[in-house]
Amino acid sequence: MVELYITILGCGSAKPTLRHHTSSQIVSRLGELYMIDCGEGTQRQFHKFGFHEGQLGNIFISHAHGDHCLGLIGLLSSMSLNSRYRSLNIYIPADFEQMLRAQIDFFMPHAEYDIRIYPIDCQEPTLIHSDTHFEVTAFPLHHRVPCYGFLFQERQGKRHIKPEVIEKYNIPYPKIDLIKMGYDFTTADGQAIPNEELTTPPTPTRSYAYLSDTQPMKEYVKLLQGVDLLYHDATYCEGDEQLAFQYDHSTASQAAEFAQKCNAGKLILGHFSSRYDSEEWLLEHAVKHFPHTILADEGLNVKIVDKTANGAVFIEWRG
Repeated sequence: MVELYITILGCGSAKPTLRHHTSSQIVSRLGELYMIDCGEGTQRQFHKFGFHEGQLGNIFISHAHGDHCLGLIGLLSSMSLNSRYRSLNIYIPADFEQMLRAQIDFFMPHAEYDIRIYPIDCQEPTLIHSDTHFEVTAFPLHHRVPCYGFLFQERQGKRHIKPEVIEKYNIPYPKIDLIKMGYDFTTADGQAIPNEELTTPPTPTRSYAYLSDTQPMKEYVKLLQGVDLLYHDATYCEGDEQLAFQYDHSTASQAAEFAQKCNAGKLILGHFSSRYDSEEWLLEHAVKHFPHTILADEGLNVKIVDKTANGAVFIEWRG
């Protein structure tokens, strides 16, 4: 099955610390890279974990707080210095557009690659990007500034032709792709063979959702029902619910309760406050509500290896 994995470049909140970088991560499928958020120092993390700028085609910024976007202009500038030629799509909240364009004009007046900025300004889940790998939906979160979550839904592949029917019905090679697309086949003597007899269903698609910097959003349980992998704001620990409410964030327990309601395959806790010396306490409380929970960490890779009727299969490792 095609590799699909998420790499955490940074999972801290507010500011860089000696333990955590600010928010950024990479979604990768068949070598195509998608970046979510770009906090300070992201480009260093990007190269540290072996990624290449030429494979990065899309960047999604959740909101215009510095710990999610201060690294963006530096990354764009470095790409220009490295003679990038491939165009780049950047999806940002509409209130950040004017500022980003001013930064690009000031720091990169001679950039030779095309930077395409797409402002996000939606009040309900909206499809903002579609390509051969994913459909990406943005949905508004509950934070102090306009802020969006992102749902990456893998595109549906073709059906699988049964190897034995090719010889049985003498199917010519040029017809195989049409059959995979769902067409029936007519033999040389005029016999019509329905597609269901020739193929098996497509490989089940996989999904990933990113919700950082938000109060709990119960209204998205239906949208994210059955999501394979969920990254959720866990800035605060149990006992600090008032702080979470005051600053429009979530606790680890609230994140886990949301994952349980969504029937998620696995939960990654992230966006950790520097007030805690360790995140193990957050994990301890979260697993009481949702056992399939892990902590984000710089260099964490989670690969969604397979998807069957019994759910997704994951592999975790540190870069």
